[in-house]
Amino acid sequence: MHIPDGILPLPVTLGGYTVAIGIAWYCIRKINQRADPREDVPKAALLTAVFFAASLIHIPLPPASVHFVLAGLLGALLGIFAFPAILVGLFFQAVLFGHGGLTILGINSLIVGLPALMAAGIFQQHKRTACPSGRRTAVFGFVAGAGATAISVVLFALILVFFMPAHLDAAVKRSALMLLLLSHIPLVLVEGAATAFIVVYLRRVKPRLLGYK
Repeated sequence: MHIPDGILPLPVTLGGYTVAIGIAWYCIRKINQRADPREDVPKAALLTAVFFAASLIHIPLPPASVHFVLAGLLGALLGIFAFPAILVGLFFQAVLFGHGGLTILGINSLIVGLPALMAAGIFQQHKRTACPSGRRTAVFGFVAGAGATAISVVLFALILVFFMPAHLDAAVKRSALMLLLLSHIPLVLVEGAATAFIVVYLRRVKPRLLGYK
């Protein structure tokens, strides 16, 4: 779900960088206010690598293809670390493989990173329960995973609708965006199910990774 370089006008890409830098600064500021800001750095580094690798795997869904986003999973497991982790992962994808691009990095990080922070908020509500059950954990995990991916797809489509070059045929744009939305429905469900499975498993074997004491 990468917007490539050269599609959006320069003011939009600069605005994306401005907002992304502001959010990253806020996240890092909140991390530095913790008693031990470095405690979750190894977990964040590991999940950044998982995000980097998984989103390079393209799944053919004729006549298009999709790739894993994992925004919901990173949000549920990393919390406020999710946005900086996604920003770093997208940077290395752009530099090493040309996915997206450096000029559009700000926009792409917002498309994936903002839903990840939303997922973090959803899962944080779950962790405030005194004794969350396995079923409740699964439900919140599914909502976080599926919801974050769905919002990423919608943000991607909205940005293209409002900022794609005007000279492109309107009917072609509508058809392409409808195809994009429909092709990602299975991915939304898969990411929701995968996130639910992972958080339930971690709740049983390693609850500290979910932030439980």
